[in-house]
Amino acid sequence: MFSRQEKLLLGILATIQFSSIVDFMIMMPLGPQLMRMFSINPHQFGLLVSSYTFSAGISGFLASFFMDKFDRKSSLLFFFVGFSLGTIACALAPTYELLLFARGLTGVFGGVLGSLVLAIVSDSISYERRGSAMGVIMTSFSMASVLGVPFSLFLANQYSWHAPFLFLGGISLLLCGVIWFYIPPMRYHLATKRAKEPPHRILTRILHNQNQRRALFFMSSVMFGHFAIIPFLSPSLVANAGMTEAQLPLMYMAGGLCTIFSSPFIGRLSDRFGKHRVFLWGALVTLIPYWVITHMGPTPLWIILSICAFFFVSSGGRMIPATALVSGTAMPQNRGSFMSIVSCVQQLSSAVSSYIAGLIVTTGPQGHLDNYNVVGYVAVVFTFVAIYLSRRIHAIEEPSLNASEGHLSEPLI
Repeated sequence: MFSRQEKLLLGILATIQFSSIVDFMIMMPLGPQLMRMFSINPHQFGLLVSSYTFSAGISGFLASFFMDKFDRKSSLLFFFVGFSLGTIACALAPTYELLLFARGLTGVFGGVLGSLVLAIVSDSISYERRGSAMGVIMTSFSMASVLGVPFSLFLANQYSWHAPFLFLGGISLLLCGVIWFYIPPMRYHLATKRAKEPPHRILTRILHNQNQRRALFFMSSVMFGHFAIIPFLSPSLVANAGMTEAQLPLMYMAGGLCTIFSSPFIGRLSDRFGKHRVFLWGALVTLIPYWVITHMGPTPLWIILSICAFFFVSSGGRMIPATALVSGTAMPQNRGSFMSIVSCVQQLSSAVSSYIAGLIVTTGPQGHLDNYNVVGYVAVVFTFVAIYLSRRIHAIEEPSLNASEGHLSEPLI
């Protein structure tokens, strides 16, 4: 399926995604601990989560104006170094206010990483094989769930909540060296000479492209529904379903182990049966755990783990064809800018969704999280909106445009 060079490239990109995902995901299971230690309410915790996504959305928007003007490798290094330093700043934050600021700083850099990774994958892998490539990249979520989050929670329980951020920031700085030595310059998108254009032309080109407008609304709907659920998943399982904080890593391990196998498989299904069809079924199946999780009361541990594993597989699986679909609406010359706008829309939709969820969910007298079921209904509505929009998105790439040969400026070492 992939050459040795492509496998190495995908492995490094998946590791970058792993670091970024762990950094974001760790906030959710740390929710009960942070709410207790800083004496903050669900609304304030929702702000802590959304500060990252708000900043990421703004930086993704600004990055769209210059993303296609530079070597992909140089851009990747710049933003990953900033992300690493921002994560270390989170580790050193002594108060809620400083942690809020540090999360926003990390989001400025981390929000662009995802679009850069997707742009590099799209430039290097043909559309016909891109579902499989996205499946490989999505295994970073699985590894984050199986290894990253449980180990981060172990560090938090053994030392303090500062420890996982310090460890992740240090590892990310080391990974910058791997990027420097093992990813070659990537200038494929610069091969075609283009006349200089004013910055606003990038936005007007997207706004005048009906296919890309639909892709943006589609991805916004997907993320809005998903992130209505995510921020309070761990707090609700502790407060409503009866899990203990010490048992939370089991949820991520169960979900991650399942998605390690399901993500590559769903990627291959997307290439074989079509991205539209696989997204449709993935979205419909995700409605089941949406409803169950947001209505859950005291429940045996094994049922909670089964439901959450199902949730991880279905929600993560639908993102594989969704991302491949969206990437196919832009040509390589403009893909970096477009994917930055996509990242901006994703992050802002996630931030607004998290913020609204924080306003809806309240803490009852006994510590129970109330109104979480309302959040579930919101997620269901936006899932149906995403299904409708997905049917109206079309890939524009020629089959031979992104053949694997010739996309890397130099052979990988």
